[in-house]
Amino acid sequence: MATLLYRLGRACFGRRGLVVAVWLLLLGLMGGAAAAFMGETTNAFRMPGTESQRAMDSLEKQFPQASGATGSVVITSDEKLTPKDVAPVVKDAAAIPGVVAAMDPFQMQSVSRDGRHALVQVQFKDEIADITDEQRDAYAELPETYDGEGGTVRVEVGGELAQTPPEIGSTEAIGVAIAAVVLVITFGSLVAAGMTLLNALVGVGVGMAGLYALTGFVELNSTSPVLALMLGLAVGIDYSLFITSRYRQFLVEGVERREAAGRAIGTAGSAVVFAGATVVIALAGLSVVGVPFLSAMGLAAAATVAVAVLVALTLLPAVLAFAGDKILPRKLRRTVAEKGPDEAVEVKEGFGYRWGRLVLKLRIPILLVGIVGLGALTLPARDMHLALPDAGTAAPDTTERQAFDLTAEGFGPGFNGRLMAVVSGDGQAATKAAVEDVAVLLQDVKGVAAVAPPQFNQDGTTALVAVVPTTGPTDPATEDTVHAIRGKVADVQGADVALTGITAIGIDISEKLADALPVYLLLVVGLSVLLLMLVFRSILVPVKAALGFLLTVGATFGLTTAVFQEGHLADLVGVDTPGPLVSFLPIILIGILFGLAMDYEVFLVSRMREDFVHGDSPRQATINGLGHNARVVTAAALIMTAVFAGFVFAHDPIIKSIGFALAVGVLIDAFVVRMTLVPAVMSLLGRGAWWLPKWLDRALPDLDIEGEKLRHALSEESGEDRETVRVG
Repeated sequence: MATLLYRLGRACFGRRGLVVAVWLLLLGLMGGAAAAFMGETTNAFRMPGTESQRAMDSLEKQFPQASGATGSVVITSDEKLTPKDVAPVVKDAAAIPGVVAAMDPFQMQSVSRDGRHALVQVQFKDEIADITDEQRDAYAELPETYDGEGGTVRVEVGGELAQTPPEIGSTEAIGVAIAAVVLVITFGSLVAAGMTLLNALVGVGVGMAGLYALTGFVELNSTSPVLALMLGLAVGIDYSLFITSRYRQFLVEGVERREAAGRAIGTAGSAVVFAGATVVIALAGLSVVGVPFLSAMGLAAAATVAVAVLVALTLLPAVLAFAGDKILPRKLRRTVAEKGPDEAVEVKEGFGYRWGRLVLKLRIPILLVGIVGLGALTLPARDMHLALPDAGTAAPDTTERQAFDLTAEGFGPGFNGRLMAVVSGDGQAATKAAVEDVAVLLQDVKGVAAVAPPQFNQDGTTALVAVVPTTGPTDPATEDTVHAIRGKVADVQGADVALTGITAIGIDISEKLADALPVYLLLVVGLSVLLLMLVFRSILVPVKAALGFLLTVGATFGLTTAVFQEGHLADLVGVDTPGPLVSFLPIILIGILFGLAMDYEVFLVSRMREDFVHGDSPRQATINGLGHNARVVTAAALIMTAVFAGFVFAHDPIIKSIGFALAVGVLIDAFVVRMTLVPAVMSLLGRGAWWLPKWLDRALPDLDIEGEKLRHALSEESGEDRETVRVG
């Protein structure tokens, strides 16, 4: 691999104009495709195979007028409402394009006991994924002041249509700005920092444009583009940083520029390919969970990462050719020029060497404190509760949150999480009899506050029975109620009974994802052991890396639970109302952190192995690994943290929690696990860290991540001594 990438790097460096032109053309084509074909993203969550989804699919065929998106308009007043107060609201709601019915609350008995609150149920013809911006805007304009007999009434809109998709805006720019500052400090050169950032932005632009072009043909959840942007920015900047740092190192060692680009792509580029591949595999592996929206989310992010890798391997060496010696700080540039070609410049020993010696000296206390500390941070994860978010965690000033709170105030929290029992029989008589049985059974279920009169389709073969629980949609008690209802109606004769609704769908999705989480975690951990065994040709190093990853994941889950669910220090990240974590956060977090953790593992430990193979003692090799790479890994981790932390300022609570979890996870993994615990463990293992049975060594393919074969080839070509020509 290293030899092939070495040739690729030299070729792109030599044909810099062509390579840059191709990427700019591709960026323009993708941008044009996005403008021409971009479609709508959706907030809908579908889960094939669950009872709730099966019921919704049945409604589309048997009861189409009740299978579309729904809205809930809340009307409230300081005095009792009258039919005159609500009539204008019902009329305006019914006039929205695509609305098949707007229910009068006085006819549907949707008025609170004190008469001050009323609910107008709005039924749309199309599903939420097919609702247009014009329909959303018309629905959102309903909240305004109406004059009724009793005085001024207040109107707020809630339900599916009130949820606004997350937007890409200024919050992301904050992370990019911080990343730019870190790059300038790391490189000491505006040219190097700007070039690295621009290179990454081109990759993100191509990936995001292609993704938005696909939205015209493929249904994507609204979180998918934001997740792809978040990850594409972070890895794009980091991969360019790794390669540029290695290129600068070769220049300082006196290597000619084109040769330095080839060697940088051959060595650091090999690690980038491996690191990128692990991220792509982990994200694409989300497809094994069997959740369509999660599969699409993972594949979208994986495609963006793959583009970032391609840009780093091809566009970066071409841009390096244009940058010339300006890639180095001015002082170092003069020193390199004075030394001449093939003459290395002495570089002052950095902080990484001193940190490495300190860690090795205090390795036992460091291991004890690190492991116990991360274990303590994991404790809150024991109470982690997963659910799909509801309007109760939205910003307090939004109409969806106002509608949610007013509904709970006037009717009880259960009205925000109403359930629908779908009763389908072979004929009208059988369906009617089954509905009567269901109504009786539901009255005896603990946690059910009310059961509404049934609504029948035109044929009378399918009926909807609305069920109001006593608790809110994300309350754990509501899950118990759903299971109790399903258990009660399971034996109803003469008809099929299935429970659905947004709340039931959310519970089914959360439970399926929770069941898939241990399997996916085992898959990722097993994959990390196998991949690192190929890279490092060792058994203990991969096991150590996997255990470190588990520590990172546990501590990240614990901190995220403590802040977003339990509310500790919630004000610092703008969490207005603590609540359950979004159900797909843990599995997404595992997939992404796995790839990023392997990034740091490869860049640090590959140098340790390289120096050990070249004759250094295990202790010195460990110190060298930190000494050579601590600066670049620190910069990479700070950049990733900055990019992810920028999304913490987003309005959407899902994006906020994902950004926080990833930022915290990167900080823990890079600085606590990889740069502290890993060298401490490596020094304890000594030579045993690199043990591998001979039969297994012969069976494993040699990936040559460190560029050992390339080093030998270059040594033979130049006639130089093996110990004086070092690649990486």
